[in-house]
Amino acid sequence: MSRIKNLFERKSARVLNVYCTAGYPELDSTLQVMKSLQQNGADIIELGMPYSDPLADGPVIQASGGKALANGMTIAKLFEQLKNFRNEINVAVVLMGYMNPILQYGFENFCRDASTVGIDGLILPDLPEHEFETEYGSIIKKYGLDFIFLVTPETSEARVIKLDSLSTGFLYAVSSSSITGKDKDFSGVETYLQRLQNMRLKNPILVGFGIKDKHTFESACKYANGAIIGTAFIKALENRSDIEEATKQFFESILK
Repeated sequence: MSRIKNLFERKSARVLNVYCTAGYPELDSTLQVMKSLQQNGADIIELGMPYSDPLADGPVIQASGGKALANGMTIAKLFEQLKNFRNEINVAVVLMGYMNPILQYGFENFCRDASTVGIDGLILPDLPEHEFETEYGSIIKKYGLDFIFLVTPETSEARVIKLDSLSTGFLYAVSSSSITGKDKDFSGVETYLQRLQNMRLKNPILVGFGIKDKHTFESACKYANGAIIGTAFIKALENRSDIEEATKQFFESILK
C-alpha cells in the first residue's frame, strides 16, 4: 500500500497538506523546512520544484520559486538533497512542478530518481490527460508513484469522473479557477465541494487555493478529506530567520 493510501486509511478527515518550495528560503533549507512541517503536524508535504514560468502559481509562490532558482536549485540538486531524507521524514511527500524542466531532465530518469529517494507522488498541472494516458502514466506507474490530477468548479462531471479514475493517492480540488494565493468566498466553494462529495469518487479529496487560516481550513474540511496550504505558509517563512519557530506559529494559527 502506498504511503498516501495508508495515510487516508488511518486518517480520512482533516488531512493537512502543506506546500513548500525546494531551495527556499535558502538553497539548503529544503530538509529543515520539511522536518519542521512534519514535526508540527503536516500529514503530506507538497514539495514545489521551482520553475521560471509556473502557470498556476500566484505572486508569493512565484517569488519563492524565483528566489530558489537564484539560490541555485535544480531538479538534480533537489534529488541530491533528498538522497537520505527518509531517514528523518516519515510523512507522505509529493513533488509538484511543471513538465518543461522534467522533460529536460528526462521523464523516466525523473520518475526513477524520485522513486529511488522515496517520493510518494507527483502533481504536474500541465501534464494533459491524453499524454498521461498514452505516454507518461505507464512510466509513473512503473516506478510506483501516485499521480494527482486537479479539478476545478468548471470541470464537467464526466471529466471529474475521468480524472478521478486516472488519479491515485487523492484528487486535488482547486477551489476556484484562478492562481494560488487569491482570497476566496468559501460559501460558493462549499457548494462545489458538496457536488464532488455527492459524486462518491474513488479518491479522497483535498482542497487547495485560498486556504490560509483556521476558518478557511475548517470550511474546506466540511465537505472534503482535508486541505492544501501553500501561499500562507510561504508568507510565514518570509523574512524569518528561525524556520522552526515560524512553522510552529503558523501551525498554531491553523490547527489550534
